[in-house]
Amino acid sequence: MPTTRDYYEVLSVEKSADSDEIKRSYRRMAMKYHPDRNPGDAEAEAKFKECAEAYEVLSDPQKRQVYDQYGHEGMRGAGAAAHDFSRMNVDDIFSMFNDIFGGGGGGQARGGRRVVRGYDLETEVSVSLKDVLEGCEREVEFTRMDVCGTCTGDGAKPGTEPKTCETCGGQGKVQQAGLGGMFRMVTACPHCRGRGTIITEKCPDCRGKGRQPKKRKIAVKIPPGISSGQAVRVAGEGEPPPPEASPSGEGQRGDLHVVVNVEEHDLYVRENDHLMMEMPISFTQAALGAEVEVPTLEGSQQIKIPKGTQFGKMFRLEGHGLPNLRSGRRGDLIAVTRIEIPKKLSGQQEKLLREFADSADQRVLPESHGFWTKIKDLLGG
Repeated sequence: MPTTRDYYEVLSVEKSADSDEIKRSYRRMAMKYHPDRNPGDAEAEAKFKECAEAYEVLSDPQKRQVYDQYGHEGMRGAGAAAHDFSRMNVDDIFSMFNDIFGGGGGGQARGGRRVVRGYDLETEVSVSLKDVLEGCEREVEFTRMDVCGTCTGDGAKPGTEPKTCETCGGQGKVQQAGLGGMFRMVTACPHCRGRGTIITEKCPDCRGKGRQPKKRKIAVKIPPGISSGQAVRVAGEGEPPPPEASPSGEGQRGDLHVVVNVEEHDLYVRENDHLMMEMPISFTQAALGAEVEVPTLEGSQQIKIPKGTQFGKMFRLEGHGLPNLRSGRRGDLIAVTRIEIPKKLSGQQEKLLREFADSADQRVLPESHGFWTKIKDLLGG
């Protein structure tokens, strides 16, 4: 039965997510829950199918619009949910969206020769703002489907060989009559699933699949200036071509996409290549002026606070932001003043402030006067 869970929840994206975010999230989750990576796990297979159902709708602008307006009922009413993924074969689902995973046997070479290519993979890595400033190297660990070392990819038990498929004669494809018998379609052989051979005795390690999940650990260079959500592509670290296209894995491997998450900083808020921070100063420093130290990612810088500085005044330190990913040019650090009022005063401090208050003419303080005027208007006089 089709899922009743919210499709955005299924793919772990917000309703405002764009098509690239939805595609990236689906690819990540489909690889996570693929049954080959979770052998014998019925729950993982169910989630894999649920993700495919959600992606089919949210990746189509028209279906997504109907779903956003009417929910699951709109899908049934409009006949938009074309597939019952819960009843489909996992391999068929995977092949439906194989362009998302790097093609899986697609591509064209010079002279019309077909390039056999494996699936792309995706993983995540977290970095700090200091890493964004300088660039860094991170070790990432991921799991990919690789050629089974026991059967070298053909799926057969060592000492045995796959037999030629009698249905397709080893071609991996069959012809089917089209509508009214006017034309014929060539499709993957349903008996051998396009491999051209049938395994009579399966490899005990990969259970006839020719592929096994293997963990891999590599070092990845993160360039300076990268932003959250951007990815570093590591060519050739994806999966080998699928067994139906190349049992031995010969051909072009897919790529690994390392999606970067930039951690939040205690002091700074990032705005493109600029950094913004609140700079607390005392009310006496604001009134009388002062020289203060501003922390940057590379140390501290001294700036001058002029007399009469108001709350929210911005001070720009040029070239103390983050580098641009393409040009390398540094952004700025913008310090915004936040005037702090002391919670406790000594007797002498309170006496001096009361003397100041007595000497001040409250009626000529336009900001204070304007504020209380607004409050009176709000309260009706």
